[in-house]
Amino acid sequence: MDQNVNPLAMNPALKDAALIIQMGPSYFLPWQYTSVKNEILGYRESAWIGTTLNMSPIYDVYGPDARAFLQSVCVNDFSKLGMTGIRHAVLCNDKGQIITDGVVIMIGENHFRTYWLSPVLKYYVETSDMDIHGEDLSGQEYFIQVQGERSLEILEDAFEADLHDIKFAKHRLADMQGHEVQVIRLGMSGNLAYEIHGPIADYEYVYNRVVECGKAYGARQLGNNSYNLFNHTEAGFPNIGLHYPLPYFESSEGMTAWMWEHPMEASFSLNMRFGGSVGDDLQTRFMTPFDVGWGFLVKFNHEFPGRAALEEIAKNPPRTCVTLEWNAEDVGKVFATRFVPGEEPADDITPLADFGIVESMFMGGFEYRADKVLAEGKETGISTGRIQSYAYNAMISLGFISPEYAQEGTELELIWGTPGTRQMPIRVKVARFPYNGDLVRNEDRDVEDIPHRYQTVLDGIGR
Repeated sequence: MDQNVNPLAMNPALKDAALIIQMGPSYFLPWQYTSVKNEILGYRESAWIGTTLNMSPIYDVYGPDARAFLQSVCVNDFSKLGMTGIRHAVLCNDKGQIITDGVVIMIGENHFRTYWLSPVLKYYVETSDMDIHGEDLSGQEYFIQVQGERSLEILEDAFEADLHDIKFAKHRLADMQGHEVQVIRLGMSGNLAYEIHGPIADYEYVYNRVVECGKAYGARQLGNNSYNLFNHTEAGFPNIGLHYPLPYFESSEGMTAWMWEHPMEASFSLNMRFGGSVGDDLQTRFMTPFDVGWGFLVKFNHEFPGRAALEEIAKNPPRTCVTLEWNAEDVGKVFATRFVPGEEPADDITPLADFGIVESMFMGGFEYRADKVLAEGKETGISTGRIQSYAYNAMISLGFISPEYAQEGTELELIWGTPGTRQMPIRVKVARFPYNGDLVRNEDRDVEDIPHRYQTVLDGIGR
């Protein structure tokens, strides 16, 4: 490491971190603040404040044909997206498999900002003959998540303004002591949650102010370790890199060639390693919007890659997304194999071992684990994204299984162990989806039950 590099000067989130990891010559991340359990549980009674998504690919598309262009490459309908709306955009290949998904907001006339859609979107822009332009803004915008029951109160104190008007999946600009901030009501915790974005030059001021305001509510700073090990499975959000790989190199010849020419941007699909009893069966690991529960996003009122395949899949979707609750006794038996002299131990079953994004930070590439799920002795789907749920004291995962076995309470069997290693059966049961669904979901939360303490400020609405 360059002795002249001061990581604290570049990322204020590192200041209170107990553990810091280095991702590059001058790129550092807060790995842990307290403990995984303490950080994660913040969302239930207070909130957690996280910066993991500062690494998000950010890509702007603008020009006279920008809206038509997005419509041509995404399964979504963008015809009615306005200045305060959000689209969870999904892009598929010709097989109907998801090649990326992320968020799109409109920030100006014929000007859209996207998160996590690049590099696929960048490829399409560079090979399009439409009247559009693309600009990669990754690293130029901070991305702070404030997620949990007290998140609105924390942000209103930070802005000293009323933000009750921001509905779920809406956004607007707000002023924080002279700093313009984009406030988005969206999140991964499942319950009330927000994101705030702005120019990286304002990052230190905005982050420190939000953290300071959060202290009064018992908010906790969330490290990258905790983020990777929790949100998406418990809250029912299948996620790139955690639950399924992306077929960058299983799409068109043009896209494949482009990805090889841009290896850093295609890192999610380079040097992939495959753990779990599914083995190297890539096609089973790839997901369609219907597999992950996003069929409602697919609109067949326009042409887009994968439309024909998805029209067929929509008639009788072969898989649906559920929560799987693992039998504690069987999990214990697998874990115990690591401590029996003379016996071959089974694959490590601790939650940390499941997430390739964690290992990739140190070794490069990504490991995707997927385990076979059986019903009456026959394969019915796969399980991915195993976590230890601290709130419910359970081991859970997301299952992508045949709809006929998706009823809550259905008992199934999971095969634990990568081919060539010791394999063991684990009983699993279909549980409520999402698993933390006993909390009021963000989309259903009426924030009018939270007292208004500031005068409503409308500056920026609709901008």
